[in-house]
Amino acid sequence: MAKSQAQDELVFLPLGGSNEIGMNFNLYGYGPPHDRKWVVVDLGVTFGDQTTPGVEVILPDPTFMEENADRLLGIVLTHAHEDHIGAVAWLWPRFKAPIFATPFTAFILREKLREAGLLEEARITEVPLGGTIELGPFKFELITLTHSIPEPNGLAIKTPLGTILHTGDWKIDPDPLLGAPTDQDAIRRLGDEGVLAMVCDSTNVFVDGVAGSEADVRKAMIPLIGQFKAKVAVACFASNVARMDSVIRAAEANGRRVCLVGRSMHRMAAAAKSVGLMTDIQPFVSDAEAGHFPASGILYLCTGSQGESRAALSRIADGTHPHVSLGAGDACVFSSRVIPGNEIPIRNLQNKLTERGVRLYTERDHPGIHVSGHPCRDELAEMYRWARPEIAVPTHGERRHLMEHAAFARDLQVPQQITPRNGDMVRLAPGRAEIIDEVPAGRLYVDGGVLTPENGEALRERRHAASNGMVAVSVVLDGKNKIVSGPEVRALGLPTDQDYPLDDVLDDLADEAAHALDRLKGEQRDDDDAVETAMSRAVKKASQRIWGRRPVVETTVLRI
Repeated sequence: MAKSQAQDELVFLPLGGSNEIGMNFNLYGYGPPHDRKWVVVDLGVTFGDQTTPGVEVILPDPTFMEENADRLLGIVLTHAHEDHIGAVAWLWPRFKAPIFATPFTAFILREKLREAGLLEEARITEVPLGGTIELGPFKFELITLTHSIPEPNGLAIKTPLGTILHTGDWKIDPDPLLGAPTDQDAIRRLGDEGVLAMVCDSTNVFVDGVAGSEADVRKAMIPLIGQFKAKVAVACFASNVARMDSVIRAAEANGRRVCLVGRSMHRMAAAAKSVGLMTDIQPFVSDAEAGHFPASGILYLCTGSQGESRAALSRIADGTHPHVSLGAGDACVFSSRVIPGNEIPIRNLQNKLTERGVRLYTERDHPGIHVSGHPCRDELAEMYRWARPEIAVPTHGERRHLMEHAAFARDLQVPQQITPRNGDMVRLAPGRAEIIDEVPAGRLYVDGGVLTPENGEALRERRHAASNGMVAVSVVLDGKNKIVSGPEVRALGLPTDQDYPLDDVLDDLADEAAHALDRLKGEQRDDDDAVETAMSRAVKKASQRIWGRRPVVETTVLRI
C-alpha cells in the first residue's frame, strides 16, 4: 500500500446536533489529515428561548468548515425540516459548495435562497428518491425512510474504508399516508454488505414501544372533528405535511372546507403540490373568504402550535388577526407535541384561547391526535437488526439521550459505541473508533438580522438588563467642569414602593452621581470617560444597596 493511502482516514465531525436536539450540522472527511476531503450532511438551525432575549434563530458556528471550504465537495440534505436546512441560506456564502436535495427539499430551499437573494448563485442539484450522488471518495445512496415530512432520506455513505449509514430523522411507519414506507430491503442489503458505522437519531431513546403511524392519527382526527358544531382550528407543524393532509381529509369528511392560516402553511402546501402530493383535495379558502362560510363549514389549519408570538394562532388568541377569530363555543385542536423549552409560551397561548371561551383539545387529553416522527426503542432495535453496524454513533439528542442510546446499542451487541459532542472529531477507520481531535464548535445568533457570536456583548447586556434593569444618567458641564444641569437619572425595569417612591430613589442616585464627580481631580474632570466611569460606578453601587441588584448604567456627559 502506498504511503499516501496508508494515511487515509474516515472521520465524522458533528458541529451541531450532538448534545442537543436541533441545529444539525454533520461533516464527514476522508483522506490523510493534511488533505482531507469533506462533505456536509445537513445544515440546520435551532430557535431562541427565554435565555436569548431578542434572538429567534440560532445557527451552528461554521468556522472550521469555512477554513476548509476549498476541500468541501458538497452539501447533502436529508430532508426539509428547519433544524436540517434552515442555516443554508445564512451560511452558504461562506462555503459556496454544491447542494444536493430531493425535489420537495429543493423546493423549500429555493424559497429560502430566493428570500436571501442567493437563488441565482447557489446551485441545487435535485436527486431522485433512491438516487445516488458521487463526490470524490464519497458515494451517497439515498435510502427512503419515514418521518413527519415528505421525502425523508437516510444516507448510505460508501467510502474505500467502509460504509456509514447516516439515518437523519426517521421512524418506522408502515402506513405513512404520504410517500413510501421505510425501505427495509435496502437497509438489510447494506447490513449484508457490511455497515461500518450507523450515525443515528436518538430523540425518543427513552420511550418504549413504537412512535405510531400517521394513519392512526387520521382515524382519530375524523370523529374528533365531526363532533364540533362551531368553528374549529387545528394547530400543527406546517412541515408535517402528512398531518396537514390528515386534517384536511378529516375536515372534508365532515363537510368542512379548509383555510390555511400562516405563511408556512401556504409554503408547505405549495411544496407538497409541486411533487404531486395533496392534489385531490378541494381548493383552500382564503382567510378573507372564510368568514363568509357558516361556522360549521370551515376549519382553520394554523401555524403556531408552539406558542410562537408572531404565528397565526397567537394572533388569533390575542384578537389581532385581521380575518380569523375564535370565541365561545369554538374549538382548537393541538395536533403536536410540546417541544421542551416551549412550555411557558404554549401555556400562555392556551390560557388566552380559554379566556375567549375556546375549548382546547390536546394530545394529553385526547391520545391519538399526534404521533412522533422519531423512533422509539423498538424501532431503534429493529434498525440495528437490519443494519448490523460495527460502530454505533448516536446523534440528534442531548447528552442524556446519546449516553442512553450508546448503552442501548451495547445491549443490542453492537461491538463499538462512541458519543461525540459537537466539535469532537471521530476517526471511524482505520482501527477502533476514537475521538482524535477537537475543533471549534459554537453558535451564531441572528440578532436583528445580523449574525453575532453567542457570547456577543449586545446579548450579554440585554440579558443583564432583563434581570437587573437599566439606569440612565446624564449631566451637562460647562467649560470649567462645573455642573450646569443634572445629574438627571432615569430608571427602567426597577421596582419601587410607597415608603421609598421612585422619584426619591432617583434623586438619591443623582446625589451619588454628583458626589462622584466632586471627588474627581482637575485633569480627571476634563476626561469624559473618567467622568462617565466614576458616575456609573457610584450609581451602580448605590443601586446594589437599594435594590440588591446591579443594573446596566449608561452615563452621558454633555459639555457647553
